[in-house]
This record gives sequence, C-alpha cells and structure tokens, in this order.
Amino acid sequence: MNELTIKPIAYIRTDFSQKFGIPRQSGRVPSLRGRIVFEPEYRNKEALRGIEGFSHLWLIFDFSLSHREGWSPTVRPPRLGGNKRVGVFATRSPFRPNPLGLSCVELISVESDGENGDILIVGGADLVDMTPIYDIKPYLPYSDSKINATSGFAENEVHYLLEVVYDEEVLSAIPQEKRQALIDCLADDPRPSYQDDKERIYTMTFAGYDVSFKVEDNVLTVVGVKQI
Repeated sequence: MNELTIKPIAYIRTDFSQKFGIPRQSGRVPSLRGRIVFEPEYRNKEALRGIEGFSHLWLIFDFSLSHREGWSPTVRPPRLGGNKRVGVFATRSPFRPNPLGLSCVELISVESDGENGDILIVGGADLVDMTPIYDIKPYLPYSDSKINATSGFAENEVHYLLEVVYDEEVLSAIPQEKRQALIDCLADDPRPSYQDDKERIYTMTFAGYDVSFKVEDNVLTVVGVKQI
C-alpha cells in the first residue's frame, strides 16, 4: 500500500478556540473572519499570483481536534438526533479514516502582515483556531456548483434563525468589530440539533470570551459574557 505524507502549508486564525459554537458548515455565518497565515516555506508572493481574481476558495484542512485511533464505518450525525447510524462516507463527520475536511470560504482580501508575509483574509470559515491547512484551491462556480444536486438525509435541514436577545451593557464587553459575527453565530443556533432544554445554560467561547446563553421558543437570550 502506498502512503503519502503531507504537511500543513498554513494555519488559519479564527475566534473559536473550541469546537462548540462553530457554524455547522462554512458560509452559514458570512460575517466571520479568519486569517490564513502561511508556513515560512510557503510565504512566496508568486504562489498567490492571480488569487484575487477568485471570490471563493476551497480549503483542505485537518480535523485536528478529532484524531482517534482506528475508525468506524458508521457514525451518528447530530442532524439525525445523534442516535441513527449512517455510513461515514455518507457524512461530513470529522471522525474519518483520514481526518481531512473541505471548506468553502469567501476571499475577502490578500494583505501583507510583516514577518508573516502575505496572508489571506477569508469570510464564513467554520474552523477552529490554528486548524492546519493542507491545500487551497479556487472555487469555480461552473464546475463546483451543481444545481440538480440532492442532499440525502440532509435535504430536510431546517433553515431557521434564532432571535438573539441581549443587554447592551452585557454585550459591550465584546469588541465592536467582533460583535456582529458573534450575534450571527448565536442566531445560527450553536446547540446540537437534538438538544432543546429551555432551562440549560450553554457557554461558547468566542474571541477570548465565554458567552453564556439559554434558548426558549426560538429565542436565544445572552445571560453573561466573561473575558477568559
């Protein structure tokens, strides 16, 4: 059996230090911003020549917080209540034989960052901070978007948003430039789809803050913000 060793070309910096609260898929929260910082070996302007002509990029990345010994042929997707098993290759589960992920992000800009060279500012990323990036490819609408594609068991995904209620004084602890992205993440409902306990207080970590909230009747109320 042939084996291939790959190494990260870059790491992405985001406001998520933990998995809880990260959008379920890329693009669901366009206001999120991430910074792709290349490893020294790949900090070459020539490698990015022409990339500004593309509005979106594919990121091939490592599910770095989900490494396990061995693998299972079936998994339990949260979207199916966390109880029904389906084949791992019929899901986007991070628990795979090779823990590789694929994410489509918007290319906001290419910026110079001093000793880090040119970095990519991207929008809508669904990745935890310091996720290793193995490759970057341009998104091509005419080939990557299939208008007749079907979505299997994900076809009935609920496209709803929670109403987010908060006290201005409580949320004032969050830096102004991060606030809208946080509100958008909360509106997207960070809870596992099978949890609906109106008495439970959930806490997600975002941009160096613990944000506590509860949900009742599709209304999410922020109950506390604490700097870590």
